[in-house]
Amino acid sequence: MKIAVLVGSLRKESFNLKTAKATMSLAPKGLEMEIIPIGNLPLYNEDDDLHNPPDAWVAFRKKMKPFEGVLFFTPEYNRSVPAVLKNAIDVGSRPYGQSIWSGKAGAIVSVSPGAQGGFGANHNLRQSMVFLDVPTMQQPEAYIGQAADLFDDAGQLKNEKTKEFLRKFIHAYTAWVAKVRGIPL
Repeated sequence: MKIAVLVGSLRKESFNLKTAKATMSLAPKGLEMEIIPIGNLPLYNEDDDLHNPPDAWVAFRKKMKPFEGVLFFTPEYNRSVPAVLKNAIDVGSRPYGQSIWSGKAGAIVSVSPGAQGGFGANHNLRQSMVFLDVPTMQQPEAYIGQAADLFDDAGQLKNEKTKEFLRKFIHAYTAWVAKVRGIPL
């Protein structure tokens, strides 16, 4: 099963990127995961899409089409998702009637240095997934708080409880993708 991984933080030392890589390393066999860069997508403008869509939009849409699922890693900015992630969602949802999201099995991991673990961003993103017809895994929910304390100086996950949680999470997500997409495990 092919899974696109979208990371909503562009920061070089992003806790979300570190968490995404740690989660990918814990994935069971049969789950092929790939981080899809979204930082180079021009801001969505329907006028551009109707007349001459930017090459980056066309490439992103083409790249995302064959994936069975999408796994989002998002920080929380002002109780919502970062603009770069919302922009990628908008680019993929257009032109109207040609969304690349519909039917992909989704899951959301929110990661924050704060105690709430990006709760607001996680639920804000879930609202968009409902509209885009992305069946999003309900349990286990994934809110990773106190992220600054979870990684060593090399960027490796050092917290064993978090590692075990992410292992359970990615195994549950694997079963979710199989169920949603009708793929035998």
